[in-house]
Amino acid sequence: MNSLSNNMQSAAGVPVTSSLSAAPEPNGGETFDVAVIGAGPAGLTAGLYAARAGLRVAVFERLSPGGQLAQTERIENYPGFADGTGGFELAWSMKEQAERFGVRIINEEVSSLDLVSPVKRLDTPYGSYGARSVIVATGARPRKLGVPGEAELTGRGVSYCATCDGNFFRGKIVMVVGGGNTAAADAIYLSRLAERVILVHRRDKLRATPIYHEQLAQLENVSFMWSTEVRALHGEDGKLVSAQVEHLGDGALETVPVDGIFVAVGTQPNTEFLAGVLPLDAGGYIAASETGETSISGVFAAGDVRAKALRQVVTAVSDGAVCAEQAANYVAI
Repeated sequence: MNSLSNNMQSAAGVPVTSSLSAAPEPNGGETFDVAVIGAGPAGLTAGLYAARAGLRVAVFERLSPGGQLAQTERIENYPGFADGTGGFELAWSMKEQAERFGVRIINEEVSSLDLVSPVKRLDTPYGSYGARSVIVATGARPRKLGVPGEAELTGRGVSYCATCDGNFFRGKIVMVVGGGNTAAADAIYLSRLAERVILVHRRDKLRATPIYHEQLAQLENVSFMWSTEVRALHGEDGKLVSAQVEHLGDGALETVPVDGIFVAVGTQPNTEFLAGVLPLDAGGYIAASETGETSISGVFAAGDVRAKALRQVVTAVSDGAVCAEQAANYVAI
């Protein structure tokens, strides 16, 4: 294995010394200065900044790069794009930029970690890798409703990604469940495809930012069911045909015929593989400082997987850059 040259500079000009050739390689696998787990905006930015600091970097991703960003039709609140930009296009640009500076993307899922030794070990179904520093950026996935019929009808009328599956419901009646920005954006997107969109929310008004309220108000084929929750989903011949909802004011139940339902009720972190390895909060998010430092030396958390107040693409990118700088400083010690 080739060793890196000495006297590299971190993103802030901190000298970084690498001695990869002197480190034992776990089970014959490669050893990196920085291993990033997850190739969403946080992970790709962390990889980019760490590679530009002269470090040898690998980004592990079990699926295609981009995370939730790649499944978002349009991003309108990311700085630098006056007219907005496509989520997939932005994610792909981040990937290509990171690779241009030497980031190696490994399409393998990290199934377990050993963070005790100075050279941390990452295990995948295909082998083991080593890293002096680890940045966890595994993001989060859509939260499910947890109602009868949901599991059986997933992919048969139940979806968690409007931009992925919306085209299957052209000219049909669909329901969107949620009250945040994602739910509002999904309803707007689906209004261009479906005959009718029913937005169901458990409160009496949306939590989405005002710009979405204005856009929704102009759509004639979008209606609202306020103070309402979905209680069950029903199918016939293996396909969704209706949703049973409860009106919270009086407890009345109603069966609403729908061809599709799009769930947008928040996310849950992808941290199951970290149980017993890193401290997690009650919601399963990684407990870390504002600089991404966890309780384990040399291990950082970036993006939606970290316990924090705001989860947006711009904050994920910021996290990635900060964690990369911290990792560079750690490797330099």
